[in-house]
Amino acid sequence: MSKFDDQYIDLCRRILAEGEEIRNYKSSDSREKSVASAIPNHAAQGASSSETIRLPHEVLRFDLEDEFPILVTKKVAFKTAVLELLWIFQVARNDVKWLKDRNVKIWNEWEIPESGLYEGKDYKKLYKEKGIAGSPVGTIGTAYGWVVNRYSLVKNLLATLKENPGNRRMVLSLWQNEWLETAALPSCVWNSMWNVTNGRLNALVTSRSSDVPLGLPFNVVQYSVLCALLAQASGFRPGKLTFITNDAHIYKNQIDGIKEQIRRYDEAKKSGTLPPPPTLWLNPEITDFYAFDNSKDLKDIRLENYNHLGVIKMPVTE
Repeated sequence: MSKFDDQYIDLCRRILAEGEEIRNYKSSDSREKSVASAIPNHAAQGASSSETIRLPHEVLRFDLEDEFPILVTKKVAFKTAVLELLWIFQVARNDVKWLKDRNVKIWNEWEIPESGLYEGKDYKKLYKEKGIAGSPVGTIGTAYGWVVNRYSLVKNLLATLKENPGNRRMVLSLWQNEWLETAALPSCVWNSMWNVTNGRLNALVTSRSSDVPLGLPFNVVQYSVLCALLAQASGFRPGKLTFITNDAHIYKNQIDGIKEQIRRYDEAKKSGTLPPPPTLWLNPEITDFYAFDNSKDLKDIRLENYNHLGVIKMPVTE
């Protein structure tokens, strides 16, 4: 029984039934276009509407020892999600080529071109004015992995987990006001807080905005894997994962896809054919977070027995 699908379908039902309809202004703040074009669940279909239905302050809770949370009512691109995760937190880079070399296209939309001009900004000029080393060309600017590297976020977290696991100040914040102006996209999932209780590593994750059909399932997978990797690297077991989103929304032109997913869920529950969740396998010989294979083969990280009800193609909205 997939507890993630239970929570997820309930959230989708409530958004459709109770959510506020709102028209968003067009902005580079919309990452789902690139995510959708990069993974097999979704396909661009010329969508132009930016109307959403949304609910505030939604919370999903998981026990990672009980279940690895990945949807089974539709296919989620596990390998793509994990490679992006490693790009951000393990290799801590902002260059898009690293992802392209692994056939991950998520960030192509936000790659700063040779001219340095992107979304009305001259990134070369901004880099020079702020004294930022290196060139912004071919990167996403001072976002995500750049922040992780600059502040040694993961290295410091791992050191604290090993030396003082009772510490109550274990926070990874990707939202740094000083560097927002030179970031191609401010972080959507921007903060995580970590806690060790009874030998288990727990994570509370916050997102400023979650596109429920596209981004939310992707992000839950990523932080579940991150928790498992950090736990193995610091000698703990994976524990609780709590995912909080400030704005949980469905674009209006994604409603048909979500209704299809709800229909699948209802039929599978009624007939007892909803697939069980898969198992996350990590190479037990790896105890160094930075030693997990990050090639396109992901030799040290895989899902076992991932059965799902197939792809659902949804329109992409800017």
